[in-house]
Amino acid sequence: MNRLCSRRHFLQANGFGLGSLALSWLLRQDGLLAAPIKPNVNGPIHYDLLPKQPHFEPTAKAMILLFMMGGPSQMDLFDPKPMLTKYDGQNFPGEIKYDNIAQSSRKVFGSPWKFAPRGQCGTELSELLPGLSGIVDDITLIRSMQSGVNNHPQGLYAINNGRTTAGRPTVGSWLTYGLGSESQELPAYMVLAHQKGLPFFSAEHYTNGWLPSLYQGTLIRPTEPRILNLDPPAELAGKPQGRQLELLKGFNQDQLAEYPGELDLQARISSYELAARMQTAAKEALDISNEPDYIKKLYGVDKEETRDYATRCIIARRLVERGVRFVQVLNSGQSWDQHGSLITALPKNCVAVDQPCAALVTDLKQRGLLDSTVVQWGGEMGRLPVLQNDAGRDKWGRDHNTYGFSHWIAGGGFKAGYVHGETDEWSHHAVKDIVHHYDWHATLLHAFGLDHTKLSYKRNGVEASLTDGQGAAVVKELLA
Repeated sequence: MNRLCSRRHFLQANGFGLGSLALSWLLRQDGLLAAPIKPNVNGPIHYDLLPKQPHFEPTAKAMILLFMMGGPSQMDLFDPKPMLTKYDGQNFPGEIKYDNIAQSSRKVFGSPWKFAPRGQCGTELSELLPGLSGIVDDITLIRSMQSGVNNHPQGLYAINNGRTTAGRPTVGSWLTYGLGSESQELPAYMVLAHQKGLPFFSAEHYTNGWLPSLYQGTLIRPTEPRILNLDPPAELAGKPQGRQLELLKGFNQDQLAEYPGELDLQARISSYELAARMQTAAKEALDISNEPDYIKKLYGVDKEETRDYATRCIIARRLVERGVRFVQVLNSGQSWDQHGSLITALPKNCVAVDQPCAALVTDLKQRGLLDSTVVQWGGEMGRLPVLQNDAGRDKWGRDHNTYGFSHWIAGGGFKAGYVHGETDEWSHHAVKDIVHHYDWHATLLHAFGLDHTKLSYKRNGVEASLTDGQGAAVVKELLA
């Protein structure tokens, strides 16, 4: 009887026949068979947060990232340009790459604020930054940052994870993966949220990407309870909780023995164990009530407009003191994204963060912690030299610019009282000593004693890293 032979029928009938054996033999003879999978003779890899040796002697041991989502305006804060003042209101003579064409204009927008030399180093800063002006001799100001992707998510990814795509591990995850933590009672990577909520692209700011979930940032709430579910119910407090955790640990260890190499299970076991240790340590670290009044006043806890950021900066210092490797202090939404109302909105932003950030550097220095702690301030982009939203002075703003913007760095082996790089006369493009985002990452890892070409993770059989073959170079001029 004739029957139609489908592909499924053919494979079912012949998949395990002599033909398949013959094909395998011929492929082997011609060297075309894939190499057999080698057994893992060392057993499954175990990931933890115990302290690890760097590749070479580091200058930094911890980092506090003060991230300003939205794009602070460099020509109004850090990068004075007389040409903008001279041609204010006239047409810009060159090419401009806008992000928002609908509200764009070609009118040059001179900064409404005055600049003056500050500190012994004489670095020019805006009048909007009196706090930073007081510590300018302790910072490196990079005026030539560049990522070259003119929108928020791609700019965020570039600065945070090394590429312009989502889903990759952030800098904090790489540092905790490479070095572990000095504290076994607190998370190695902690994230302090704003009282109004997270920035846009929320968890992308502290994701572990495809690194084991053990290296994800731990989010700390802006109000009590700062960590949810930290306390056991009353009936489990003390010995009952201890017996319950021991039982759970036994179940988890049996499961891990049956399925070795399960990274999520490893991370879950570590999280349970850490949570038990955190019940006392985290509460103490996150409570600033015992801080002296002069410290609270230094940061600005006594003033409504600075209280939130001041409190979180004090907590960041307390976490670093207790051995936490990486702390992020976040703003909400895209609060520095001033497409309009820049003249009123930018000063409010500066008032909220300038004093607390300067106090953080001062406080770390007086405690002998600044030498080993990197403090980084900046956003994912800067702004354009031309006017946006030309609908009256109170509505004026600036569009995005990722071709030349500013960050400042303090401590951790970076130079003090130093300005690196330049933009053109309009503060549009970085033109001298450009620091690409991947160069910054290579330099930062170097400060922590890590070679960016050697700190890698095997993913789908391929070694992946923070800088990932982008031609990154350590910018030695930034280092003391």
